[in-house]
Amino acid sequence: MKILVVYYSYSGITKRLAEDIALITNGDLIEIKIDKPYSFSYNTAVKEVREQIEKQYCPKIISDLENVNNYDTIFIGSPNWLKTFAPPILSFLKEVDLSNKTIIPFCTHGGGGFGRMLDDYKKECKNSIIKNGIALKGNYNFEELKSSIQNIL
Repeated sequence: MKILVVYYSYSGITKRLAEDIALITNGDLIEIKIDKPYSFSYNTAVKEVREQIEKQYCPKIISDLENVNNYDTIFIGSPNWLKTFAPPILSFLKEVDLSNKTIIPFCTHGGGGFGRMLDDYKKECKNSIIKNGIALKGNYNFEELKSSIQNIL
């Protein structure tokens, strides 16, 4: 099984989780970067994100996504923003054909878990197998993460 870990991280918390998942699964890692990053001011970033989510706006991705089709299992990670994934993840889902791939969502959150994220993945990835995934707060335990991944795979 060839595993890819794709993620978007605003503050670095989701990045750390993605790196740990890649380490545990021996997966490759792709960070989703966008051409116009969100504001460094958290409150301003929340306003930007709220507007993008409401309009279903897809920011332009500047990351290299050429090799995504070489993987059969893809962990996709994002912070939980307004009960769903960050707009750069929506861009990724619309830009890459994930048909017949196994998708394992993961997110970091402050108490809201996945919110409606799993339903949103199912809506965007109709021809993929969507697993329940992993929703963790920033202070997660590495061994707990390892156990969760073993149960999913």
